[in-house]
Amino acid sequence: MRYFPTFTDLDGRSCLVVGGGAAACAKVRLLLKTPAKITVIASEFANEIAELDTDRALTLLSRPFRSVDIEGHDLVFAATDDPSLDTIVSDAARAAGVAINVVDRPALSSFIIPAIVDRDPLVIGISSAGSAPVLARSVRARIEAILPAGLGRLAGFAESFRSSVKATIPTSLARRRFWEDFFSSSLASRVTAGDVTAARKEMLARVNAHEHRKKGSVAIVGAGPGDPDLLTIKALNYLQLADVVIYDRLAGPDVVDYARRDAERVFAGKAKGRHTLTQDQINHHMLQAAKSGKRVVRLKGGDPFIFGRGSEEKAFLEAHGCEVEVVPGITAATGCAAASGIPLTERGITQAVTFVTGHGANGEPDLDWASLARLNQTLCIYMGVSTADWVADRLIGEGLAPATPAAIVENATRPNQRILRSRLDEVGSTVAREGVAGPAIVLIGEVARDANQAALDHIAESIAV
Repeated sequence: MRYFPTFTDLDGRSCLVVGGGAAACAKVRLLLKTPAKITVIASEFANEIAELDTDRALTLLSRPFRSVDIEGHDLVFAATDDPSLDTIVSDAARAAGVAINVVDRPALSSFIIPAIVDRDPLVIGISSAGSAPVLARSVRARIEAILPAGLGRLAGFAESFRSSVKATIPTSLARRRFWEDFFSSSLASRVTAGDVTAARKEMLARVNAHEHRKKGSVAIVGAGPGDPDLLTIKALNYLQLADVVIYDRLAGPDVVDYARRDAERVFAGKAKGRHTLTQDQINHHMLQAAKSGKRVVRLKGGDPFIFGRGSEEKAFLEAHGCEVEVVPGITAATGCAAASGIPLTERGITQAVTFVTGHGANGEPDLDWASLARLNQTLCIYMGVSTADWVADRLIGEGLAPATPAAIVENATRPNQRILRSRLDEVGSTVAREGVAGPAIVLIGEVARDANQAALDHIAESIAV
């Protein structure tokens, strides 16, 4: 992130705009929404700039720019439509240590102006770091379409109660809970719609009656196979409300970044032979955080109830009186299939799909290998990278043809996804030869034969782009 987003208080500050045309007019119009003192310098002014100065809020200087004009100003905007003059203004501002914005020339600017959604006092800035301003404006238009016009009224209403809430509700956690509950309530909707007078009486009653000690909870949330765009809306909502996020190795950093910025983040990643936290430690960390009144998200790759130990964690927490909710996620096998173009079932070829783990509670899984070796089904082997040879040998020993098509999908749905075609008797050697190390699913069955290697490579390249 090259540009750090900030909002600048312009009360009592001085801003200089150099230029008298349409670009300068746009900057002046924006600055007039602030309490800044505004000076505009240009050899000549467009009529619309003079028309903006209806209450003489502007100082208009009709003359060429001089470097000494920078003195005494806090922000400078160059909007001259003259590249050489813009460069002169930029050089003068930088030499004086004054922040400078040059319209459509980020290389000459020390700050940039985002596309703005204005619901004063709620203001949203959208920036593309100067690389795609049209895209930023497009995003702004989408946000404008979904935010009600009265949202600023709601922010002002909340501001009027901040002191009362702080005086009445003693802890920061309890206050945040109060505001979260308020902003998601029908009362907030009424304020947004304009019913402010009646809402004040009800709001005062809410403040006085608020429970200062809220009961904590745990949500066991499926993070999906890795692509953050595959998070469910419910999972996203829980992440943004969480006080504590305990996440696995399979829940990628792009997903964890959707959590509230000030949430505590606890890495509980596990790999074969390497556990950051034991399961008992994870269980007790969740329980203690919930008992202290915090909202906990236990974030697990894929779906928490498919080889994710989610049921064990839920049972432990409920046995200790903790409120638990499970939020399902897209499991790794379906994510792999969609990302690789391999159908898990296909009419006339495969009538069933079976999810299998390559690891049991005490090592090798105790499975009905004879049933798994039957034809007309797709096998999805989870955690099968280190046991690929052993799984293949068991299936071949029960009669599944050594030439049965197979595919290894590593880091499915992520930018570094790889899709490796193989056959059952070569799965282990393919894993070793290609150095498969990331989370991977092994797909075994006739459906894998349909995946053309060139097409798979194209899909992987598209995802990487």
